[in-house]
Amino acid sequence: MLPKTLEELDKVRDECKSMVTRRATASGAAAAVPVPAADVAADVGLLLELIPAINKKFGLTDEQIESLDMNTKAIIYSITKKVGTELIGRAITKKLVTAVLRKIGIRVAAKSVVKFVPIIGQVAAAGISFAAMKKVGNAHVDDCYEIVKKYLESNKETD
Repeated sequence: MLPKTLEELDKVRDECKSMVTRRATASGAAAAVPVPAADVAADVGLLLELIPAINKKFGLTDEQIESLDMNTKAIIYSITKKVGTELIGRAITKKLVTAVLRKIGIRVAAKSVVKFVPIIGQVAAAGISFAAMKKVGNAHVDDCYEIVKKYLESNKETD
């Protein structure tokens, strides 16, 4: 269900940002383990859980949007298109998450290389992984927030 007020929306954003930080911490921990590709697999798994969880909190899963009336659905899809995100109102797949990770590919490649330097490399890989996951997660939270905020503003104008 879409948040109905700006206060409710702010609360959802804060909850989601906390969720992102927890997942970013898990990503950093996985990156510290010196096993090739284990961190990338962990990141994909974390994002496959995180993105839908964020969408659900904001009322923007594909099922939630489909249950809206036609007018509201049209407004949400229009705003989503303007924001330019592909992670809202769609089933989140491994392919879609991999595309998101490719956008931050330099960081992913860097953490894969540095993790083989004993101790310092593992710490650096954990830091890179934490920062990359936090960036992706918070960017998605910000996109969801912007979409719902614009919807609330457009709804206010029609009242």
